[in-house]
Amino acid sequence: MVALRETWWLRYEKGDRTPHPDPEVARIIRGKAAQMGVEQRSFTDEEILRRLLFASVNEACKILEEGKAYRASDIDVMWLNGFGFPRYRGGLMYWADGIGVAEVYRQIQTWHQQYGERWAPAPLLRRLAETGTPLREAKPSRPM
Repeated sequence: MVALRETWWLRYEKGDRTPHPDPEVARIIRGKAAQMGVEQRSFTDEEILRRLLFASVNEACKILEEGKAYRASDIDVMWLNGFGFPRYRGGLMYWADGIGVAEVYRQIQTWHQQYGERWAPAPLLRRLAETGTPLREAKPSRPM
């Protein structure tokens, strides 16, 4: 089990590099969240990682669908060389295939229902999940 992480806004005293949680900022955040009806909670490291990278997988599927990339491995090359994604992970799409396209789609669909349109799954991702086709075999639906 991954430990829960608590997020703090930090302040520093003049001449001191020791970080201190800022209770005033925490109070403002709690108040604004309550006013907006947003539940405050902690996130696991795994949830943070999946939210960031699953959103990127979804966007990568849109890029493939639009014909801006020819194949999933092109996206992996960009992630490895452009973003410095860890080589031992093989690239974004390769990493996501290790989790499984159906699981990636299921989680994005859950977030779509929970958080709205910004999490709408790419049609290509849906098709891949429904047919059990791995992301590494994803290609544009229209020729480049």
